[in-house]
Amino acid sequence: MKRILIIGIGAGDPDHLTLQAVKAIGRADAFLVLDKGEAKHDLIRLRQNMIEAHARAPYRLVEARDPERDRTTPAYAAAVEEWRSRRADLYEAFVRDELGDDETGAILVWGDPGLYDSTLAGVEEVAERGTVAFEYDVVAGITSVSALTARHRTGLNRVGGAVHITTGRRLAREGPAAADDVVVMLDAHCAFAGLGEEFHIYWGAYLGTPDELLVAGPVPEVAGRIRELRAEARERKGWIMDTYLLRRVSPKPS
Repeated sequence: MKRILIIGIGAGDPDHLTLQAVKAIGRADAFLVLDKGEAKHDLIRLRQNMIEAHARAPYRLVEARDPERDRTTPAYAAAVEEWRSRRADLYEAFVRDELGDDETGAILVWGDPGLYDSTLAGVEEVAERGTVAFEYDVVAGITSVSALTARHRTGLNRVGGAVHITTGRRLAREGPAAADDVVVMLDAHCAFAGLGEEFHIYWGAYLGTPDELLVAGPVPEVAGRIRELRAEARERKGWIMDTYLLRRVSPKPS
């Protein structure tokens, strides 16, 4: 039976690889690497360096162009689903055409496959199609959220408190609501900027990499600085991955 390993590789630091992930890389016969274009070539290079360091020779690298997602349509959910299906086509071809019987293929996933990543959903779609027979396993990775709180030397939650994980899109539409601690992912428009002094922000970009950026403080005091850093970094590198924790200074009574 063919097998796929979906391996979380952490937020950017090569040392984020767990021992389980290192062992999984060493079990793979072939690796699928998605090319995201020249601007994000350093993301590919990091994956290739991890493979070179930990894979068992001989192994094969299979490169494919990552499909473009329509970022202009207001139908966000439909655009994401269509993009995921085109990615699933690549996973299906990888299993069908690149793996021999009883071989193991691997896909290295930024952060953790279970938190705001589409790889697992795409592989599940291929399994549901039933066009190729394979098994798959998931190896957990260090998330950007874990890296963020570690770098800021703070906890993710407080005693007896809940943590809410959302997107910048939903934060802009719904606000932080009743949550005292809110993790925000995928915020291209700095939806935090309108919040008042009742919220403290812990922000980080390119976590675990030489380009890492960190800012913390009351939202009104540091929002402008975060905007400037974010815009400059995105212009310089062509892409940015950031996340942040919003913390209500005085938690609401439970």
